[in-house]
Amino acid sequence: MVHVVVLGAGIGGLPTAYELRHLLPKCDRITLISDSPKFTFIPSLPWVAFDLTPLENIQLDIENLLLGRGINWIEGKVTGLNPDAQTLNIAGKIIHYDYVVIATGASLALDAVPGLGPEQGYTQSVCNPHHAVLAREAWRKFLENPGPLVVGAVPGASCFGPLYEFALLADYVLRQRGLRHQVPITLVTPEPYAGHLGIGGMANSRELVTQLLQQQDIELIENAAITEISSQNITLADGRNLPFEYSMVLPPFRGATFLQSAEGLTDEKGFVPILPTYQHPDFSSIYSLGVVVQLTSPEKTPIPIGVPKTGQMTEAMGIAVAHNIARELGVIQAAPVTPTLEAICMADFGDTGIIFIAAPVLPDSVTGKRRISVAKKGRWVSWIKVAFEKFFLIKMRLGMSVPWFERWGLRVLGLSLVEAIADEYISDSSLVAVSSKLPSTTYKN
Repeated sequence: MVHVVVLGAGIGGLPTAYELRHLLPKCDRITLISDSPKFTFIPSLPWVAFDLTPLENIQLDIENLLLGRGINWIEGKVTGLNPDAQTLNIAGKIIHYDYVVIATGASLALDAVPGLGPEQGYTQSVCNPHHAVLAREAWRKFLENPGPLVVGAVPGASCFGPLYEFALLADYVLRQRGLRHQVPITLVTPEPYAGHLGIGGMANSRELVTQLLQQQDIELIENAAITEISSQNITLADGRNLPFEYSMVLPPFRGATFLQSAEGLTDEKGFVPILPTYQHPDFSSIYSLGVVVQLTSPEKTPIPIGVPKTGQMTEAMGIAVAHNIARELGVIQAAPVTPTLEAICMADFGDTGIIFIAAPVLPDSVTGKRRISVAKKGRWVSWIKVAFEKFFLIKMRLGMSVPWFERWGLRVLGLSLVEAIADEYISDSSLVAVSSKLPSTTYKN
């Protein structure tokens, strides 16, 4: 009997626990640990901030989800991880594991810029449920006394979809309320250009995003570094000052403190290095997935930014991790797999939206190109995002990770989740290099 522990019960951790339970025999223990009792569908948090949906509509009680599913549940904060002893410390209690899957998501680097964040600073965020609720409270007060609105991201940020979503949703909500004429909106991004998204080369995304911002009379400031934030003013590196009555600014991400405290486990930002199997190169009992994974940016930008790790990428990582653990345990006889890192990202703007498809997110290391690169605008994108939220929550209620019909739908779009790794590449620590070498006839899922 082995004990597999999954740290984090979000979009990565909960489906991975389901997939492990599906693959491993009942005699093997699976434990899911999170410091929150709720699963939250994070992509819908901008709607919460604008009072477009209640937070409880996108949350599920984890303990109830796991009843009768053969997955142990521990609610608690992990304060230590010892890779050598293969132990976790949770509020003074020591838990031993045979394998641990790190799916903790991101900690927010709110100290990156003075004045950043809702608690110790002056800006709002939609990166976690607590911040979304604070953003909603601040938005309600803002509507009583509207003024300039600034939406931005600081250097090192990596998830830019919510940046555009927040600015354009604000425009939509204010127009619906007849207040838009009182609120000049400015969008500030460290991306070299709008629609870069931290990956570049995304078809016509630059033209689509820029045109939409212009149509909605949103001032765009590209390739800009926010250096300081005061109670009603944002300062840029070039000396410009942007006054605001309400501001939502995305922070950089980093790994959790307990991960950084484990010697040799992470890089300086707390991100976990991986082999193509998503196993740690130095600690074979540790796998990782989601935002906490270390990925190299496909290009160097004038202002440093990170690589996005979308929900689909995270789910694919989870599928690969569960498969590779089951393979190591001899439960399945198959080649190890790596996630394809193909992504669909939907941004809702109220009365329209943009869907981005990048396959893969990290372009070929030799040609610099992707197999698929699409950006399309339309009202239907908003409808699809709403439908996908409902679909994902249903999956979590039913104990599913990625069911066969979802994988079939991805194949119809020319996308896949994982692909087999040839034996000669298993020990290669460069995921990008491996992805470019894999033969086109490998196993697809």
